[in-house]
Amino acid sequence: MDALVADVGLAALELDEARAWLDRAQHHPGEPLAAEVWVTDQAFDHVLLVKHRWRGWVPPGGKVEPGETPRAAAARELAEETGVRVELLPRPAATSVRSYRPDRPPTLGLSYAAIVSRDVPLGGEAGQPPHWFALDEPWESVFPEDRDHIRAHVRRLAAEYRVRGH
Repeated sequence: MDALVADVGLAALELDEARAWLDRAQHHPGEPLAAEVWVTDQAFDHVLLVKHRWRGWVPPGGKVEPGETPRAAAARELAEETGVRVELLPRPAATSVRSYRPDRPPTLGLSYAAIVSRDVPLGGEAGQPPHWFALDEPWESVFPEDRDHIRAHVRRLAAEYRVRGH
């Protein structure tokens, strides 16, 4: 829980009153928790997404398992869904609260970020192929607002890395 609280506090972008949700969840252990990775290439002009069976094209991610930190879950899900193993950037990209199904409670999600060469071979899970999309290329998703959040974050990363001379 400490790692979760710390990463939610560090997130560059808070959506859906996620911090308030976390405050409530601390009093009700067992609330659903998910983690994903917003992956961009080194040129900051592509994003890596996976084709989910009903959510469309989404960042690699999934459920945080008991005893697992959100950061560890995000890295694990990235490896499982794309075959990519990479160190995540220190600062989480965003935190949000989502309702994936009306018969289940909302899920707190942490979005991390990673920069990966497009030359890295992609693997993944059967039926969920990974694909590099040009940053401004449209992609279908059940949460279309994610496109703008991901694009804005990639552009911020690009500006930060150019300032630092990477």
